[in-house]
This record gives sequence, C-alpha cells and structure tokens, in this order.
Amino acid sequence: SVRDGSTRVQDVGSQLVARAMAAVDLGTTPGAGPDNNISADPGTNSGGEAGTDSGGAGERWLDLCAGPGGKAALLGALARQRGAHLLANESAPHRAKLVRQALSAVPREAWEVRTGDGRDIGAEQPESFDRVLVDVPCTGLGALRRRPESRWRRTPKDLVDLGPLQRQLLNSAIDAVKPGGVVAYVTCSPHPAETTAVVSDALRKREDLELLDAGAVLDGVSLTGHLEAGHELTAQLWPHVHQTDAMFLALIRKLA
Repeated sequence: SVRDGSTRVQDVGSQLVARAMAAVDLGTTPGAGPDNNISADPGTNSGGEAGTDSGGAGERWLDLCAGPGGKAALLGALARQRGAHLLANESAPHRAKLVRQALSAVPREAWEVRTGDGRDIGAEQPESFDRVLVDVPCTGLGALRRRPESRWRRTPKDLVDLGPLQRQLLNSAIDAVKPGGVVAYVTCSPHPAETTAVVSDALRKREDLELLDAGAVLDGVSLTGHLEAGHELTAQLWPHVHQTDAMFLALIRKLA
C-alpha cells in the first residue's frame, strides 16, 4: 500500500486542517453558532473512516497551493468518497508533477491538476468552488521540530517578503469560492504576521465574509474531540500541546 500510494505518512496537523475544510457544513445559516458549523461527530472518525466528515456530491473543491501534494492526496480521497471533484493548483511545474504522483492512487475522475499562479484563479474562475484550501507559502516555523535548521535560515525579512503573497493568495481564494462556500486559510507557522494579521486584513476589506469557529471544527474531526486549539474563532496547533506541527487554521465563509 505504501508502494502504490494508498498509504501515506503525514503530520497529524496537516491532516486535521484538510479534514476541517471538508467538514464544514455548507448548509448552515451564517451566524448560527459554532456547534452548527460542523456535521462530523467527534467520535465518528475514531475508526479512521475518511467518509464520515461533511461534504456533498457535486461539490467543487480547490487546493490553491497544492505542492508537494500531501493535503491534496487526502482531499482527493475525500472528494472521491463523497462525489466531489478536486482541482489541485501548483505554480511550479516540478511540484505539480509531485502533486500528480501524490494523487495517483485516487481514481482519476475525482481530481485534476492545474499548473499556474494561484493568484490568477480568483479572476479566471470567480465563485466556482464550494471549498477552497489555501495553504500559503510561509516561513515554515511551525515545523521546527522536524526542520531545526530553519532557525538559522529564516530572518525577519522573510516575513516582510511573504506577507504580500499570502494576502494575494487569500484574496484569490475568496474570489474563487462561491457565496455560501468556505475558504480554509492555513499556514505552517505560529507567527501572527503570517496568521491572524493576514486574516484580519481580508476581513477588514470586505463585508461579505465571516469567520467560523475553526477550533470547534478541528475538535469535530479529531479523534479525541478535545483539542482546544481555538482562540477567537481561529485555531493554532502546537507541538508541545498537540504533538503536531504548529499549523494555523482560519475558516472563512463567503456570505450568500
């Protein structure tokens, strides 16, 4: 199963944020409260069944920054089980090839790979997707436990350089999602400049967006149901608390 790609090794944090995007109930009423933003019972995933999360047949999903393909492979499998279709976008051709390889174990009718700039999709395919994952390029400081050399490779200037790109990609994702759909903004970083600051800027500039309770959704797709990673509607996983990479998640719904 490892050889044919149907079994993969992936950090728990990466799995959780991808499942969270797929678990939001798009049929709920905006502002109805965190308990109504998920449909997966905290215990339903204890057997490892990927199909227990929410998500409907005929939906279109987008992984805006898909390389190298770990989250795309999980989303592709979930899309296949639910009758949805995944578009995995990657700007670099060699990374797009890795995404295709990661998805190769999933039946081909459930996914396709696009090679192109994610900042263009919002304009090229406006309001076309029910769910969008935008796992933006970041400093990767959330993976220091596995990549300790990053301590000496990263500088404060990296935050300045990445900020505009992160905002442009999030704006593209918001433009690409349908009214009533959800955007999952994800970074493998705990730094506020890459997480809450980016999300706050997007919310401040538009009146058709609302934050869902990302902590509650993460609890709903976790094995224990009690991650308690939420803070003011966004969520932050921590290595010393959750034994995962320090993944950040914000779930943004475009109001209908």
